[in-house]
Amino acid sequence: MTLPLPHPVFDANASAKGLGDLPVWDLRDLYPSADGPEFTADMAKLEAACAAFAAEYEGRLATLDAAAMLACVHAYEDIDITAGRLMSYAGLRYYQNTMDSERAKFMADAQDRVTTATTPLVFFGLEFNRLEESHLAGLLADNADLARYKPVFDRMRAMKPHQLSDELEKFLHDQSTVGAAAWNRLFDETMAGLTFRVEGEEEELNLESTLNLLTDPDRARREAAARALAQVFDRNIKLFARITNTLAKEKEIEDRWRKMPTPQTARHLSNHVEPEVVQALRDAVVAAYPRLSHRYYRLKARWMGLDKLQIWDRNAPLPIEQPKTVAWPEAEATVMEAYAAFAPEMAEIARPFFTSGWIDAGVKPGKAPGAFAHPTVTTVHPYVMLNYLGKPRDVMTLAHELGHGVHQVLAAGQGELLSSTPLTLAETASVFGEMLTFRKLLDAAKTPAERKTLLAGKVEDMINTVVRQIAFYDFECRLHAARADGELTPDDINAIWMSVQAESLGDAFDYMDGYETFWAYVPHFIHSPFYVYAYAFGDGLVNALYAAYESGLPGFQEKYFDMLRAGGSKHHRELLAPFGLDLSDPAFWDGGLRMIAGFIDELEAMEA
Repeated sequence: MTLPLPHPVFDANASAKGLGDLPVWDLRDLYPSADGPEFTADMAKLEAACAAFAAEYEGRLATLDAAAMLACVHAYEDIDITAGRLMSYAGLRYYQNTMDSERAKFMADAQDRVTTATTPLVFFGLEFNRLEESHLAGLLADNADLARYKPVFDRMRAMKPHQLSDELEKFLHDQSTVGAAAWNRLFDETMAGLTFRVEGEEEELNLESTLNLLTDPDRARREAAARALAQVFDRNIKLFARITNTLAKEKEIEDRWRKMPTPQTARHLSNHVEPEVVQALRDAVVAAYPRLSHRYYRLKARWMGLDKLQIWDRNAPLPIEQPKTVAWPEAEATVMEAYAAFAPEMAEIARPFFTSGWIDAGVKPGKAPGAFAHPTVTTVHPYVMLNYLGKPRDVMTLAHELGHGVHQVLAAGQGELLSSTPLTLAETASVFGEMLTFRKLLDAAKTPAERKTLLAGKVEDMINTVVRQIAFYDFECRLHAARADGELTPDDINAIWMSVQAESLGDAFDYMDGYETFWAYVPHFIHSPFYVYAYAFGDGLVNALYAAYESGLPGFQEKYFDMLRAGGSKHHRELLAPFGLDLSDPAFWDGGLRMIAGFIDELEAMEA
């Protein structure tokens, strides 16, 4: 049951920080309360539906005609919605305050029950993959509604060479809550509970607030924050190394049993992208390090009057940049106007995020760090989480996550099984939203100094999105390769981290003692191995899309919305064909990298 939302909910403490009223999630569109009858009823419904599904279909998939197979898929999809709704609610409540033991228990108990309830469904993918190709082709030819699910079936059947026995698959599913999920939760709760004593600050800070100081205009404050981070990470580095070692070894064991040729293979399969496409992206970015990050950071060192940058200077504002706190109403207006200028429909889709409690923006004790857009389920709507501190970069984060939200709303029309977009395209709308917002601000710049500041900020964001994420990907590749040869000490992991940092950032930097531990706070390494290349993938793709938009490609907006509405129903080749783009072309990625280089060219020209 969905309750009306008569008033948006706001963080009452935000106004005192000069940020205006920051929105807070209203989760009642999922469930009215944690202890209400609706959540309990849906959990019981899930358990009954899973048991009934297994009783109806297990051992019979090969005997179903097309109409019966479609009914089976629809029943599976309904179960997916119920399970997704339950876990979305439990997870979002938890992320609002990971230090709240009641919320943590509620999520853990929900995860246990959902995992137990859905264990009888494991047969479905295994049995479906044993269908003969000719038989499946005949079913799809007989029923257009069933054929619509072919992309889902293709992704399932891509795992066919890697699936284990039915008994082993059920075991892995059943024990997942005490495997990777448990280590992920330990990481989240540990990270959320860390506090940092930053010299000069009146009170201890959480991770998000301490990281925020790395963009402070005062160099001494930035240094103090970096040293506080290093000190706390070092105190906890054995725990983070244990978590990383365990998850990497667990992955190696499962990959070995599944006969995955590389640690990255599972991610590529789930992303429905060819390994050679990802390798071409990685190689193009690494080859571009000298003309992108190395060149830009040497330029930044000159602007700051330094022979060498320290790590706390990497995201520092320029000396000419006027410190600015962007209140929430201004951030909202900036992003919404940029979206509306591109297409009024985009702004209309985005509006409820601000008015209906779909965004949780404030920084609060125990709240998970970072930002994300959670699609929940297609019968509800997405929720966006931010840790908004009023920095200009926070406005770009809002534009980014809101882009995800718009994409998720549009793709929901595909239904639960077809709406999910592979990571290779999942960052497209988010990065495009950032680009729209940046271009709006750049066009409105009134002075050369303002334009320079905006350009430099965008270059840094793009370096963080492309160069830094590919360096992260290389770090993971090297870490998993090294872990296959045995346990890694914290020093081993630190050394791998420093090797990729030196390669990607270049000779403009000195590295303080302690920076070698900064791998420890990156959640993607824990939650989603090899996820990070998706960011670089999205940036390169958006650069190409934006070039097509600027060149006046006829019907661009319509083509763009069609791409977002498609969700996961089409392969990237089919989705990008209307724009004349082909990711398998090795030269494709160079085009996006040239856009970043062009911005640096303009910044260098301003020095002349």
